[in-house]
Amino acid sequence: MIEVSELDVGYGGVPAVKGASLSVRKGEIVALLGANGAGKSTLLRAIAGLVPKAHGVVRLADTDITESHAADIARLGLALVPESRHLFGPMTVIENLELGAFSWLGFRGSAQMRGDLDAIMALFPKLADRRSQVAATLSGGEQQMLAIGRALMARPAVILMDEPSIGLAPMIVREIFRVIVQLREMGRTILLVEQNARMALGIADRAYVLERGVVTLQGPAAELRSMERVRELYLGG
Repeated sequence: MIEVSELDVGYGGVPAVKGASLSVRKGEIVALLGANGAGKSTLLRAIAGLVPKAHGVVRLADTDITESHAADIARLGLALVPESRHLFGPMTVIENLELGAFSWLGFRGSAQMRGDLDAIMALFPKLADRRSQVAATLSGGEQQMLAIGRALMARPAVILMDEPSIGLAPMIVREIFRVIVQLREMGRTILLVEQNARMALGIADRAYVLERGVVTLQGPAAELRSMERVRELYLGG
C-alpha cells in the first residue's frame, strides 16, 4: 500500500531524511522507531504530501504520489493522525469528526456520514458522551481518540499515526493500542511512529529503525525485539 524509495527530505538545505526506503503491505501495522529528531515525523509528513521531497519516489498502492498535493493524497485514501493532534479547539467533537469527511462528503449523502459517526462512537464510547463538547476542553486521551476518529472519517485505506501515545496515561495508551489493533483487523493499513517502542513492537507486523534520517534496521517486529541494539536503545536494556 505504501512504497517509499530512496527518499530525501530537508529543511532549508539541511537533510532530515536521507535515502529512506520502506514499504507497508495491505493490512499490516508497520512501526517506525527512532530517537527524537531522527526524522520520523518528517518522513510521515513527506508521505502525506505536507513537505516537499528533494529526491526519491513515494507510491500509494499503484499511484505515484511523489509530487501530489496533500489534499489529493487524502482523496486517494491516505490519512495522517499528526503528532500533537492539531484539532480545531473551539469546535465540538462532532464538528471535528464531520470535517474529517470533507474529502468525500460532496459525493455521498448525509446518511453515510451518520453511519460513519456511529461507527466512531462505537469505537470510542467516550467521544459519544462528549459529542457536543468543544475539543479544547477534552482530556489528552480524549483528544487523541478524536484525532484518530477524525482521520477515520475520511475512510482511508492507509493511516499514518505520529506518536499516538505521547503524553497519555498508561491506561489510555493501552486503549489507543487496542484500537490500533482493531483497525488492522478491520482491514486498515497502518504506519506507526511511536515513542513507546515496546508496545509498538508488541502489535506491529514489521518495523524499521530510523537514525539521523537513515533507515538502519528493518525486519519482522519479533526479530527487532530480540536485537541487542534495539533492546539497549529503545527497550531499556
